[in-house]
Amino acid sequence: MSRPINKDTTLCISLAARPSNFGTRFHNFLYDALGLDYLYKAFSTTDLAAAIGGVRALGIRGCAISMPFKEACIPLVDELDASALAIDSVNTIVNTAGRLKAYNTDYLAIARLLAEHRLSPDLVFALQGSGGMAKAVACALRDAGFKQGYIVARNEAKGRALAALYGFEWRASMAGVRAGLLINVTPIGMAGGAEQDALSFSAAAIADASVIFDVVALPAVTPLIRQAQACGKEVITGAEVFAIQAVEQFVLYTGVRPDDEQFRQAASFARG
Repeated sequence: MSRPINKDTTLCISLAARPSNFGTRFHNFLYDALGLDYLYKAFSTTDLAAAIGGVRALGIRGCAISMPFKEACIPLVDELDASALAIDSVNTIVNTAGRLKAYNTDYLAIARLLAEHRLSPDLVFALQGSGGMAKAVACALRDAGFKQGYIVARNEAKGRALAALYGFEWRASMAGVRAGLLINVTPIGMAGGAEQDALSFSAAAIADASVIFDVVALPAVTPLIRQAQACGKEVITGAEVFAIQAVEQFVLYTGVRPDDEQFRQAASFARG
């Protein structure tokens, strides 16, 4: 890092159950490239209320929120932007003079990727998960015109509620479900977790699908993505999601939008 840290350096952070270096590398790369006196650091916490209180009290400018805190932090902020209010989930907090406003840039990333990959809304999808990120994905699918899909979640209350919210169906498992688009929005396959080597969908379900989407960003190539690539399937990775939502966070924190080349360089550096 070439920038000297001083008393006026603006701090931005992330809070996650299992922090990664992706956001830290992405944001700090752009701070360097654009000559901004900012610093980004990843954290975890077992006391979310105290951590969010620290964001407010210490004048931390921005805070990225990851699983499992995306819904739990809502009562701790002062205001919800329309992007967070619409799906009742937060992934970004901006601190302006002690007032905390929450946003959700996950939705923007998912919607952009669905459009860029030109996925047909006629595809039947199976989305595994029912948390805050699953809400963002389900909402983006609905808004992109997808009509038939399944929310696959062992938690019946949350799964049914999410499915009903966006007009889809709930299933407790993939038994009897055939889908052309598989989407993993669970921690299965995430580095450092108990299921880091597991597949979030069966090999048979992967073989039967045409597009595989894993929102897990660490590692960049999860077991699900590796299996899908081996089967010649079109894939969308969590690293793609993370980079797009991260640049929108960057703009909210700094008021500066990197150009396309700076974005590509930052995303490449973050994955390295």
